[in-house]
Amino acid sequence: MRILISEQRISERVQQLGQQLSADYSGRPLTIVAVLTGSLVLLADLIRCISTPLKVTLISASSYGGTRTTSGELSINDSMLSDLTGRDVLVLDDIFDTGRTIDGLLQHLQVRNPASLKTAVLLWKPARTEVSFRPDYCGFQIPDEFVVGYGLDYNDHFRHLPFIGIPDAEDLQAAV
Repeated sequence: MRILISEQRISERVQQLGQQLSADYSGRPLTIVAVLTGSLVLLADLIRCISTPLKVTLISASSYGGTRTTSGELSINDSMLSDLTGRDVLVLDDIFDTGRTIDGLLQHLQVRNPASLKTAVLLWKPARTEVSFRPDYCGFQIPDEFVVGYGLDYNDHFRHLPFIGIPDAEDLQAAV
């Protein structure tokens, strides 16, 4: 597997994002809506870098699954979502690929009357973006490569890796 983004670079960038979010949301009622399951590693590291009080809530949204490496139909489960009324909401996801998942989530969450609704992602693939907006906060822009690690998976494998890597065919075959 080829390492695209090292553990150290991720750590440094997550700290920078935490500082930026702390400044941008200072004194405001922030709620982070973390998208399961890929964003959990980022969520755990990021909230420890944010100095402003916040709430965390979870939502499940997926257009991938199993051994798929391209997006499909969006499925949303908001049964764990807390009240967002009047709160500044930051949707946190692992990757902004086509953007259709976050676009669907934003539409879904807007009806819950948040004071504001923004997005933060660890990774963004500009070459694959199919929506008219861009993430409000982004850790890294990456090439159009299938990546795993730091929460991102292939068939539920590789989430534990502390780096972002590009798996080769042998890595993917071993994960089936």
